Amino acid sequence: MEVVLREVHDSDLPVFFRQMNDPESLRMAAFTPQDPADRDAFDAHWAKVRTSSVVLRTILADGDVVGSAAVYGEPGEREVTYWVDRAYWGQGVATAALRALLTEVPERPLYARAASDNAGSLRVLEKCGFQRTATARGYAQARGKEIDETVLTLRG
Repeated sequence: MEVVLREVHDSDLPVFFRQMNDPESLRMAAFTPQDPADRDAFDAHWAKVRTSSVVLRTILADGDVVGSAAVYGEPGEREVTYWVDRAYWGQGVATAALRALLTEVPERPLYARAASDNAGSLRVLEKCGFQRTATARGYAQARGKEIDETVLTLRG
């Protein structure tokens, strides 16, 4: 499967909205918008990030839109984030996309966060060179409670 990144197109947004409303994906991501089904809030968020300094990419697998990946935040504190359609979990898509993003954005350190029970995402981050550096506790909107979160760092 060929995985590539490209600029986000307007036509990607309905696909992202559908992907971000999958109940199992929301549960695994844990730290989500208050109301993922609020299309107006979704559109406002994407309009804002698309005009910001965020490095934002669409993930394509064999030409199909399967998710998004980004680097955001202030220099020295920038974080990676990604979202992959559940139909593509376990197929190496997230790892390939994150590796491509890390090549495109060479600055270090970079940080990442994942729910501590999200083994798949933690595996992706570690395969890409991130190391677990801290734990935190935060309110996970998608689960309606505080949960443990793992903080990871990519250096040099």
